[in-house]
Amino acid sequence: MILTAVLSSLILISAGQAADQEPTTYIIKKGDTLWGLSERFLKDPAYWPDMWSKNHMVTNPHLVYPGQKVRIFPDRIEIVPEDRSATADKAAPAPAVANVEQPQSVAEEKTFIIRGTESFLLLDEVKPSGYIIGIHGDRIIAGEDDIVFTDIGTARYAKGGEKFSIFRSEGTVSHPVTNEIMGKKIVPLGMLQLTNVEKKSSRAIIIRNFKEISAGSYLLPYREDRRREVSLKMPQQDLKGYVLESYSGANTIAAGDIVHLDIGEEQGGEPGNMLYIVRDVTIDQRYSEGRIDRLPQELLGALVILETNKKTSMALVVKSIDAIYKGDKIVARLK
Repeated sequence: MILTAVLSSLILISAGQAADQEPTTYIIKKGDTLWGLSERFLKDPAYWPDMWSKNHMVTNPHLVYPGQKVRIFPDRIEIVPEDRSATADKAAPAPAVANVEQPQSVAEEKTFIIRGTESFLLLDEVKPSGYIIGIHGDRIIAGEDDIVFTDIGTARYAKGGEKFSIFRSEGTVSHPVTNEIMGKKIVPLGMLQLTNVEKKSSRAIIIRNFKEISAGSYLLPYREDRRREVSLKMPQQDLKGYVLESYSGANTIAAGDIVHLDIGEEQGGEPGNMLYIVRDVTIDQRYSEGRIDRLPQELLGALVILETNKKTSMALVVKSIDAIYKGDKIVARLK
């Protein structure tokens, strides 16, 4: 019995080693996605950004095509390039093809939600429509259904019933490298509706609030429900930039946090672009003796652009391998 158990263990170890050396090949079926494959074979749906970054022929990171082959390792999945698959098949014995039953339900395409409560950077040339100049009853803080007063009146062509979005300014944001002012960080607070309009002022009611509202809050033209879904798309350019600021203002950033980048429409950034957060590794010249110019960048995580303006964008960190900080670099391609 002991000998049988030992032999069984050796067989299992040999089989495990063979599996490490020779990956299993899976042929893509209709409806397969990188998200679904990562969850199915690696039990890690958040692995797909790594997989996508190494397979630039996949323009939509969720849709792969029936008939494509992927190699499945214990710790990763690799797409087999079509132009080299035939040569590889001739040069070496074909690996085993996975006999995996098609799942009952197709993995849904992953989308990201803009809730409309995220902060953004307001460019200097964009001026507020007005300000809240007081709260009924001399209160300090206002919330839903409270009465406030604004400096918007008929002199600015305001009308009764008109709606405005309410924001708070949290100061200017500077570029971590050039020190250029990138804009004012603006945090949404809620919405109001004008009820009584005079020449230079008006009375209004708070119809919705996300955060506490105080005198001095910015007013901007109301935009109907900003909540929407953003689907991933491959960047059309080799985008590069920096993390400028976080929604919370915290120095340490992780998965799930909203951040602001210096990549906007002028640089070719688009909602849905998947980008990677990296950091340069410092060379210790005491030991390199000038033989090495640079080291591979450290991969910190991945993010998705949710909304863009002229020079900046707002993004969601979807994966963090290590702590991310303001000033860390953003790239579209990992080298």
